Amino acid sequence: MNRKLRMGMVGGGKDAFIGAVHRMAAIMDGQIELVCGCFSSNPQKSLESGRMLFLPDNRIYASYQEMYEKESLLPDTQKMDFVAIVTPNHVHFDPAVKALENGFHVVLDKPITFTLEEALLLKKKTEETGLMLALTHTYAGYPAVKHARKMVADGEFGPIRKIYVEYPQGWLSTKQEDQGNIQASWRTDPQRSGKAGCMGDIGTHAHHLAEYITGLKTTEICASIKTFVPGRLLDDDGAALLRFNNGATGVLFASQVAAGEENAVKIRVYGEKGGLEWLQHEPNTLIVKWADKPTQIYRTGTSFMNEAAAANTRTPGGHPEGYLEAFANIYRNFAWTVMAKMEGKEPKPEWLDFPGVEDGIRGMQFIDLVVASGTDDTVKWVKWPE
Repeated sequence: MNRKLRMGMVGGGKDAFIGAVHRMAAIMDGQIELVCGCFSSNPQKSLESGRMLFLPDNRIYASYQEMYEKESLLPDTQKMDFVAIVTPNHVHFDPAVKALENGFHVVLDKPITFTLEEALLLKKKTEETGLMLALTHTYAGYPAVKHARKMVADGEFGPIRKIYVEYPQGWLSTKQEDQGNIQASWRTDPQRSGKAGCMGDIGTHAHHLAEYITGLKTTEICASIKTFVPGRLLDDDGAALLRFNNGATGVLFASQVAAGEENAVKIRVYGEKGGLEWLQHEPNTLIVKWADKPTQIYRTGTSFMNEAAAANTRTPGGHPEGYLEAFANIYRNFAWTVMAKMEGKEPKPEWLDFPGVEDGIRGMQFIDLVVASGTDDTVKWVKWPE
C-alpha cells in the first residue's frame, strides 16, 4: 500500500487515560493516522476532544452509530479502515459488532466484552466478515517477553513445570470511586465493568501473559477473591492456583490494594532444565536461570536477542523501550496484517503476533471461572470449559 491506514476511534476523549495511549501507540511507526472519531457519549465533549486533535468537524461524530454510517458512505480514498474502541467494558460489544458489520477492522481494549456470551458472538461475527480484530493485551508486546516465548517454544527449558505470575497495584487502596476518580468509578461498578473487578481488570493480563509465554492452556482454576475496601461492589484482590494442559501448575495473584505498588507485573517460568524471570519495571531485561550453568541476562536491542524480539525492537541496546512501544507493537503488527490482506497478500508470521478474539474469549472464561471458584470460603477447583 502507498498510504497509511486510516483509524477512527470510539471513546478516548479529553479526560480519558487509555485513549491517548492508543493514539500514541498507533502513530508511532508512521503506518496509521487518526482521521475521525466519536470520543464521548456526550456530543459536545466528543466535538471538543476531536478539535483538540485537529480533526475537521465533519469527521467528529456524536455517536459511533453515526460515525459508522457516514464513514461507510465516504469514498475508499477517505473513509476509515479500522476503529479503535477504548470505552469501558460494557461498551465494547455493540461498537465492535457494528464496526465489523459495516466493513471496518477493529482494535479493542481488554477484556474483549462484558460477558463470555458476547465474546462468543463477536468471534462468530469476525468469522462471518473475515475482518481482523486485535485485542490490546499490552504486555505481550514487549520484546523481552517475545524472546522468552520463543525460548520456551524452542524447548530450551525442557517441559514447563511451574508458572508464577503476579500483577499488584495499589491505586485502589482507598475508595477512589467516591473521590471523583473517573477510572475508579467505572472499574468498580458491576454495571460497567462486569462481574469481576481486580481479577477482570488486571488478573486477565496476568493470565494472558502466562499462557502467551508458555504456549500452555489452563485447564483448571482454584481461586480466592476478596473485597478489602468497605462498600466497594467488586473484588479488589485475588489469587488463583492454576493447572495447565501439560501437567504444569501455576500461581497467579492480582491486587489493586497492594499499597505502594504501581504496575508491578512479574512472571517466572520454570522447566526441567531452567527458568526465566521478567518484570515490567525492568522491561528490557530478561533473566534466564539454568540448572547446570550460570545465570544469563538478556537485554533488549542487543545481538543476543532472538528474531522474535528483534522484530519488535526499534532502538539499539542501551536505549530503553517501554510500555508505549509494547503497545505500539500490537498496532504495528495489526496494521501490517490488515495492509497485507487488503492487498490480497499473505501476512508474514511475525505480523500475526498480536492478541485477538481467541485471547479475548479465554480472558472472559478466566473471569467466569475465577468468580465461580472464588466467591465463597470453600476450596473449589473448576474446570475450563471444553
